[in-house]
Amino acid sequence: MTFPPFPRKSGGPGPQETTLVTPGPLRPQENIWASRAAEMAAIFMVGDGLIGLLQPRRHVDLWKDDALGTEKVVKPFVDRPGRRRLYAVVQIAAGLALAARQKR
Repeated sequence: MTFPPFPRKSGGPGPQETTLVTPGPLRPQENIWASRAAEMAAIFMVGDGLIGLLQPRRHVDLWKDDALGTEKVVKPFVDRPGRRRLYAVVQIAAGLALAARQKR
């Protein structure tokens, strides 16, 4: 598309040809949402891991009773803060690895 020349008071550049650029193919929407979901999972893993690392007893106690089925998940960590800390380090590393894989 070319625009007609018009007079310039300031003596700037003369008429120029301008071409409209059509954007290339966009990323499919589902990939964006998958990346966002993975990022949210990574954030959860890192945050939960940090809390489990710094306050293992309190964190396990919060989830060991009447917690909609999580009692079975935290049972191996009850009264074993060292085990919970080890799991927390693995959880943080996995969360960081997941976040690092995200391209966008």
